Amino acid sequence: MDERMIRRLIETAAAQRKYSYAPYSGYRVGAALLARNGTVFTGCNIENAAYGPSMCAERTAIFKAVSEGVHEFEAICVVGGLEESPSGYSVPCGVCRQVMTEFCEPAFPIIVAKDADHYELYTLQDLLPKSFGPDNLRRNTEE
Repeated sequence: MDERMIRRLIETAAAQRKYSYAPYSGYRVGAALLARNGTVFTGCNIENAAYGPSMCAERTAIFKAVSEGVHEFEAICVVGGLEESPSGYSVPCGVCRQVMTEFCEPAFPIIVAKDADHYELYTLQDLLPKSFGPDNLRRNTEE
């Protein structure tokens, strides 16, 4: 992935933070998901007073894409932090990593960024080794 696309995804994810609904934690997260067809799907975190029904930015973006029939992705970028300023690197939580495993290959790039000049690049395999995914549920047809 070229540097220009990485910067575009970081800027898009950072801009999505303004839509975050985070009245409890104050931790605002934005995500930008690049589909194989070139479309960028966005997401933000949405909290709930009961916590369990809360939704992460990454899953929001993935579910938006899947709900529109898109299942193939090239990369995702996540930018997060307390209130208005990104603080540190917001690495996807375990649930988001598991959802990514459903749709993405182990080499799927995950960009976590503070801003366009400060980011780290991981693969899904880096963040979720030995994952349980669709291949685990396929029946062996070779007998």
